[in-house]
Amino acid sequence: MVDSYIAIDLETTGLDPKRDKIIEIGAVRIEQGKEREEFSTLINPRMELPDRIRTLTGIDDSMLRDAPGIEAVIGTVKEFCCGLPLLGHRVIFDYSFLKRAVIDWGNEKEWEKDGIDTLALCREFMPAEVKKSLVSACGYFGIESGAAHRASADARAAHRLYQILALRYEGQSPEAFGAHPMIYKVKRQQPATKRQKERLHDLIKYHKINMSVQIEYLTRNEASRLTDQILSRYGRI
Repeated sequence: MVDSYIAIDLETTGLDPKRDKIIEIGAVRIEQGKEREEFSTLINPRMELPDRIRTLTGIDDSMLRDAPGIEAVIGTVKEFCCGLPLLGHRVIFDYSFLKRAVIDWGNEKEWEKDGIDTLALCREFMPAEVKKSLVSACGYFGIESGAAHRASADARAAHRLYQILALRYEGQSPEAFGAHPMIYKVKRQQPATKRQKERLHDLIKYHKINMSVQIEYLTRNEASRLTDQILSRYGRI
């Protein structure tokens, strides 16, 4: 097994790293199997949270209003994760959001990390009839998981789950407990153009739309999609 890694978990506005936003990051630095340091922050997504995300996480818009934007913290997150693989429950999900933020806001062309996926380990070693979600897996092994769907608690739960899985099953398949390269390709997203922003402001003003998204932080693709949505629903000026 790997005894040093970054246990990490994100809460997001949805499942698509191309469209959705990070709202919370929780990371715990594990060295020689022990917790050494923690990083935790809420992130302002500059959009109104979907109802299902508020219900799932317990995070609401008021909690995020004064939180930093992702551009202000992604450099710190990258530095915190430096030199160690990432561990998480379906860790490629968290990595995809983080890598997109690193490429878009961290002035990097690439950011390659190895990963340890506790979900993959659960699927390999737990009984088929038992659910493999983080909460279910922790319950199956008698692990206290803390507040579900909050980033730091889920990161710690994944760390403890990995420790238990390795203790019980590493002898059966040692290679399964190693860190493996994670593949997720990202192209930097360009910020919305001045013309796109002006058009959106004009449409919103003309149709008197109450818009929760902060236009200044949209990418070109996001601005284009939002414009198309407004035109489809409200029509042209």
